[in-house]
Amino acid sequence: MSTAFAFVPSRTHQFPDHPERPGRLDALESILTSIDAEKIEPIPATFEEVAQVHQPKMIRAIEEVCRDGPGIIDYAPTYVTKTSYQDALLAAGGVIACARAVIRSEAGNAFAIVRPPGHHAEPDRAMGFCIFNNIAIGAREALENGLQRVMVIDFDAHHGNGTQAAFLREERVGFISTHQWGIYPGTGWITDAPHAKGRLVNVPLHEFAGDGTFARIADAIFKPLVKSFRPQMLFVSTGFDSHWNDPLTSLGLSTRGFYNLSQKLVEIADEYCGGKIVFVLEGGYDPHNVANGAGAIFDALTRSQLRFDANDPSLHADVDHESRIHEILKWQDIP
Repeated sequence: MSTAFAFVPSRTHQFPDHPERPGRLDALESILTSIDAEKIEPIPATFEEVAQVHQPKMIRAIEEVCRDGPGIIDYAPTYVTKTSYQDALLAAGGVIACARAVIRSEAGNAFAIVRPPGHHAEPDRAMGFCIFNNIAIGAREALENGLQRVMVIDFDAHHGNGTQAAFLREERVGFISTHQWGIYPGTGWITDAPHAKGRLVNVPLHEFAGDGTFARIADAIFKPLVKSFRPQMLFVSTGFDSHWNDPLTSLGLSTRGFYNLSQKLVEIADEYCGGKIVFVLEGGYDPHNVANGAGAIFDALTRSQLRFDANDPSLHADVDHESRIHEILKWQDIP
């Protein structure tokens, strides 16, 4: 079955000298013309769809502050322009469109390449370059479309605090976040959410964790947790800021590492979720890393060999994380 994608570049959502800018996607656009995937044209998410995750007063406040934009609304700094409210609705709509296509078997899997990103946005506030939590809105939409359980796996370099907050008490949604410890937003420790062991899982990592560490985490943590939680669909917060030479972070993945990790996630979805998986763009602030990483994910989604190999192995040796992995397995009661 085919792979689908949505592309929402939000070209007027930009602020001087800000790293989260339309130019992040410039090198990617040529790749989108060469992949074996079908483009979906999304429509903006409705107020009601966004309100499945965010408080109505927060949504109205974003609409109002955008009307008065441009401006900074959060210390990250998160910015808005006069078009950001509509841009954020369309970004969320791109994820909804991809989720619906997969749920309805109109596509086998999908990749929502959207901005502004979303995984830091909490139910009551925008933050961390994010306006609305696109992936959380997509996961809620999947539940509204009849699925009983879904899981979000987040490999952005930053903790997906907003997604965790959105599903803190929602037993139908699982969440796993790998992230570089000690950077923004400063959340996501192993012992978070003790009431939700086996459902909300944080994997804080040292810098330059590397390709091998992520492959090990996929086998030792992702797969058994998916098997245990039994989601019917996977959503993946896809952060190319996990690349070893991202200008803001340093988690140590290469383009081949993104491919290997995504291939493992596709295989896990095949085994436990009937192949249902939707990747959603989050961070990544070097345009070439974003382009190469996205190409690698499309290769994984289409079950192809890696064609978009940038031949960019990390200049740093992988940092050993076996003790951290065992600490997480013990806390989560994973055999």
